[in-house]
Amino acid sequence: MLFNSRPRFISFVSILIVFFFGFFFLTQEFIQQDDFVNASSNWLKVKFKTYLSVKNKFDHGKWTKILSHQDFPDYQIRLKEPKLCDSSVQQYSGYLDINEEKHFFFWFFESRNDPRNDPIVLWLNGGPGCSSLTGLFFELGPCTVNEDEANTTINSYSWNSNASIIFLDQPMNVGYSHGSKVSSSHAAAIDVYAFLQIFFQEYSQYARLDFHIAGESYAGHYIPAIAAEINNNNHGTSLWILEKNPKFLLHINLESILIGNGMVDPLVQYNYYADMACNSSYGPVLDNVTCDRMRYYYPNCAKLIKECYDGVTATCLTASMYCDNRIVLPYYLTHRNPYDVRKQCEGSVVGMCYPGIDVIERYLNRDYVREELGVVPWIKYGTCSSSVHFRFQMTGDLMKPFHILLPPLLENGIRILIYAGDADFICNWIGNNAWTKELEWSGKQGFNDAKTRHWKVQGDKSTYAGEVRSHKGLTFLRVFEAGHMVPYDKPRSSLDLLNRWLLKKRL
Repeated sequence: MLFNSRPRFISFVSILIVFFFGFFFLTQEFIQQDDFVNASSNWLKVKFKTYLSVKNKFDHGKWTKILSHQDFPDYQIRLKEPKLCDSSVQQYSGYLDINEEKHFFFWFFESRNDPRNDPIVLWLNGGPGCSSLTGLFFELGPCTVNEDEANTTINSYSWNSNASIIFLDQPMNVGYSHGSKVSSSHAAAIDVYAFLQIFFQEYSQYARLDFHIAGESYAGHYIPAIAAEINNNNHGTSLWILEKNPKFLLHINLESILIGNGMVDPLVQYNYYADMACNSSYGPVLDNVTCDRMRYYYPNCAKLIKECYDGVTATCLTASMYCDNRIVLPYYLTHRNPYDVRKQCEGSVVGMCYPGIDVIERYLNRDYVREELGVVPWIKYGTCSSSVHFRFQMTGDLMKPFHILLPPLLENGIRILIYAGDADFICNWIGNNAWTKELEWSGKQGFNDAKTRHWKVQGDKSTYAGEVRSHKGLTFLRVFEAGHMVPYDKPRSSLDLLNRWLLKKRL
């Protein structure tokens, strides 16, 4: 989810506040290994890294396997085979380690149907700074956490009904992941590619299967970057391939990407916040005077975003602060749920307006859960990281254009599904619909000319579940009566859209 549970650091007057809070958030993480290493002398760095190397190998007893790859000498995967959540399917969990500096946590669940033939889906939540385990337990994974915070219940609408799923905590210091700090959406792309190469080399039965990348919210930044990395490496055109000349790479069968209520093209999407706040099918949240004021500020907002798009990096932070203060903040002042205009914000700040997310966090901090998954005991699980979000904002990543990575994917036959629950404010369907129409690619005219059709869930022909437009490889789907997290609000509909998309059936 887009990490906006509190108003983001906005307005020029608040620049000093931004730096103050940034310093606060960063010092709160000083207990983590990378902060300690960076603050230590060269002698302590060597000693501490040696300690971590030994500690990582023996934490929680023996790992089931430690995997490596000749083309990635600085990478390894440590994994276990947990029996949590859904013991009826094969599972793997553990860490992708990079030079003792970075440790990405992952959790893999095989398909409940036909794992030898069903596709593989990589799932990413957004933020920036929010754990993908929210997607696992709150939205689309094999189980949900009970209110007792100690047990789980099987989810019959899990996305692993007909696909195997990998949940990955990224960027660094999100969820169970830990290590050196990351502040851009591009940074993890090569690391995710390395993870897939190592994993598929060991478990070759998955390597030949179709591969899809799915996620929501700020994953609208992550997914294009990762997909572009895979696509470029498959074609041997990436700078990494040209520099390293690897010998043992597998072709990753990237079939499609799916982005739900994503933030992909801020220049276009910010223009539609006022429409969602005042003119949605669920009624107005703000008065017309406020929405007119939001529209009044958009031209200046757009000017700043365009400069960011043109490579003036310093303008990216300015754009984020200006646009959020004048266009997004008015909605937050109402204390309505930014992920669902139909609801008030409930629960704690950590729970992102959903009390159930607090329950998940407490469950994932139980010792027996962490031990079963292979999580290092000194890492405390958090749903979202304020400091990660702050670093991404300070580097201007929030306003950068990731839609420009999509046309080459479409031209290479990689399908793209953009779906959006129509009750979400923060990454609303109106803005997502608009940027898909403005995307520059060979099928633009055909996509814009395509008729919008009613979408019905299989087995329920009497009710419209949404509206869909599709041309060649690009599809936009509006999901009725769903907020930011479509699988949470409409589990049956979301599973239907996934299964039909994976099978290349018409939505």
